[in-house]
Amino acid sequence: MSKIKGAKFKTILGIETSCDETSIAVLTCSGGLAKPHFKIKSNVISSQVKLHAPYGGVVPNLAKREHIKNLPIILQRAIRKAGVTRPEKEIDALAVTVGPGLEPALWTGINFAQKLAQDWQLPVVAVNHMEGHLVTPLLNNKQKVKIDFPVIALLVSGGHTSLVFAKNWLSYKTIGETVDDAAGEAFDKVARMMHLSYPGGPLISKLARTGNCYTFAFPRPMIHSSDFNFSFSGLKTAVLYTLRDLKEKNIPYTNNDIAASFEEAVADVLILKTIRALREYKIKTLIVGGGVSANRRLRIRMRRAVDFFNHSVTLALPPARFTGDNAAMIAAAAYLHALKKDYRDWRKLKAHATLKL
Repeated sequence: MSKIKGAKFKTILGIETSCDETSIAVLTCSGGLAKPHFKIKSNVISSQVKLHAPYGGVVPNLAKREHIKNLPIILQRAIRKAGVTRPEKEIDALAVTVGPGLEPALWTGINFAQKLAQDWQLPVVAVNHMEGHLVTPLLNNKQKVKIDFPVIALLVSGGHTSLVFAKNWLSYKTIGETVDDAAGEAFDKVARMMHLSYPGGPLISKLARTGNCYTFAFPRPMIHSSDFNFSFSGLKTAVLYTLRDLKEKNIPYTNNDIAASFEEAVADVLILKTIRALREYKIKTLIVGGGVSANRRLRIRMRRAVDFFNHSVTLALPPARFTGDNAAMIAAAAYLHALKKDYRDWRKLKAHATLKL
């Protein structure tokens, strides 16, 4: 149970180490499930991107080592920025990501949370990383968006691409997911083919802004399938063969046109499947979250598509700074569970690399 019985707010410290960002946040949370409110006191993130860039992707054991090194430092920064002087008295609960993600990385956050729970005698909420991405629009206090249910959430990141139906907070059903590569993974792999540095997604997006998206007719895998699943492996392979043929035949081309054509193909698939889900499930709010939700073209086109489909559907996008992995979203998701007293015995916490929502 929460340390503060009958309190109107809770202060939650969140811990996120599912991949290559070490993050700790302190949030003051209030309101019920119908209208939760969050004030971010601190949200400190330490990125390992430069460390993993030479390898073209995240190296799990290297990520683990960096998390172990960074967590104590990030904790001190987070509580100092939040104005917390006596965490064992001022923090009401801990939140930690338990999956999905890289198992060695997940364990570092779990072990750290277990030590804090023991030292500070605090309850712990185990959080699904994807639920964290799902609740990110709630962190947008400047442009408060009312989330009316039922909701469809399009969650797109480097490791996951899925469509989730939500009857309310804490009640989720995955109705579609990728059968091979995630959208973000495809961005990174195509970027590698184009000899761009890691992570490639933002670089492709930047190149695409001055490219012609109609230059190359890349396939839209599974776009007309009767289900809500995704596939990006065939699209990735098509880009590979196109680049090979262009070079073999000495045909002039620009990376800008390749990037724009690829980005448009990904956006087409994501948008069409999402709009179909909105129609079939009679949705009131669409949430788009995850690292790929920062993609400028996807945001612009999704907004147009939703407006064209139904003006009464609300599009809830997270602020750009919350699209990547961060502990604020983990603390926010934890608060929703804390309202239902959904705490876990810290001694029994485990990492689940393939945890489902």
